[in-house]
Amino acid sequence: MAQHAERRRRPLRAGRALLAVPIGWIVAVFLVDIFAPPDIHLGPLLVAAPAITPSIGGPRAVGFVAALAVIAQTLVGVLRDPDELLSANHEAQIVALALVGVCLVVFCVLRERRARELEQVRYVSEAVQRVVLPPLPRRLGPLRAASLYLAAEAEAQIGGDLYAAARTESGTRVIIGDVRGKGVSAVSDAALLLGAFHAAARHRASLDELVAYLDESVSWGLPDSDGPGESFITATVLDIPDRHDRVQMVSCGHPPPVVLRDGRPLTVDAASPAPPLGLGGLSRPRYHTDSFRFVPGDLLLLYTDGVTEARDASRAFYPLAERVTGWTEDDPDSFIDRFRDDLLRYVGGHLDDDAAMIAIGYAATPGA
Repeated sequence: MAQHAERRRRPLRAGRALLAVPIGWIVAVFLVDIFAPPDIHLGPLLVAAPAITPSIGGPRAVGFVAALAVIAQTLVGVLRDPDELLSANHEAQIVALALVGVCLVVFCVLRERRARELEQVRYVSEAVQRVVLPPLPRRLGPLRAASLYLAAEAEAQIGGDLYAAARTESGTRVIIGDVRGKGVSAVSDAALLLGAFHAAARHRASLDELVAYLDESVSWGLPDSDGPGESFITATVLDIPDRHDRVQMVSCGHPPPVVLRDGRPLTVDAASPAPPLGLGGLSRPRYHTDSFRFVPGDLLLLYTDGVTEARDASRAFYPLAERVTGWTEDDPDSFIDRFRDDLLRYVGGHLDDDAAMIAIGYAATPGA
């Protein structure tokens, strides 16, 4: 909350200093108009002062500047026509200036209300992200890990992409997934799967039994308002033992992991991928467990399709394997930082879909 309050105070202090610009404009127009020849009238230029104030201040500042402009216009009329209090022309200009000021104040009130709503949305989304999708721990037994979440929507920092890790007696289990759909319902579905994963991942069940449990939980929990088979979650679930160099994997319609070894990316395709979670009741699949080699010095990359389906200005997809070829970072944090910069540069700074990635490697020495 302190950070949000500080962000609000900074533009407030800057806006107060910039109020000198419209006030100075009113003073300048007033003085020039007073001493100008009788056939020259500069009063209409006063409207510029309240017109630019919304860009540097709120409703009170706009009202204050508009009132000063009305007073200045009134004084100009009185001083230039001492024999007549106000001419019809000056009266019309004063009324028009007052109406413009009122309209600008109303606009600023509505703008600030909208800004407060967006600020609250950002704050809530940050809180939801910390609860539902916190960053992975930097250490998972002998492993080091780093995670990245990039939301496509500017006002929301979390969507349907998900990831989690859980320590077991013999290793680390990791899940990464992507909920069909977007918005609040996608966040709810992601929370459902993550809750089921954390509840069951530490059990001694085999990986295929864990995935079967997740599929059953998702099938019962996902809404069926769109009809059977319309709600599902693609996912990859892995078991990384502490004392072996073989990782077990069950893929449920999710993009394949990539192992980066000596700067060369090795894509790990599943031999028999299962349907996405939530569709198991339609086909009753038998979950096949694949395995692949993962040793110290390697980096394991898990990601969602928001990464590989990101497009550049020519609408070409982000070529993940090609882009990371030659990268020699063995530290997950360094890799994630470089990857984020490269992906955002490739798409021109804006993603069309949420994207998530996990980088996992072995610690250089035990306890490091």
